[in-house]
Amino acid sequence: MNEPVHPQVEEFSEEQYDDLFESVGESHRMASFHFKEASKHHELAASAFDLADHTTCDMHAFMAYRHQLNAVQYAEIAVMEIQGLDEIEE
Repeated sequence: MNEPVHPQVEEFSEEQYDDLFESVGESHRMASFHFKEASKHHELAASAFDLADHTTCDMHAFMAYRHQLNAVQYAEIAVMEIQGLDEIEE
């Protein structure tokens, strides 16, 4: 009979765990990058709207929205790393 396959759980040391995450500065840089990309897509959406190209406008508006979501997440990660989770929850 076939025995169920169970994935092996990797063991991480604290040092390895810390290396998986970016620094606060990198989180801010990523937030900045995504806000810039969101701005570019909003400009492209506006131009497409002016040309009555609603499909392209919708696509760029959606891309702008996605970049905005990523930017906010990176900004929140940076704040949580600086302040700690306990201070934010209060």
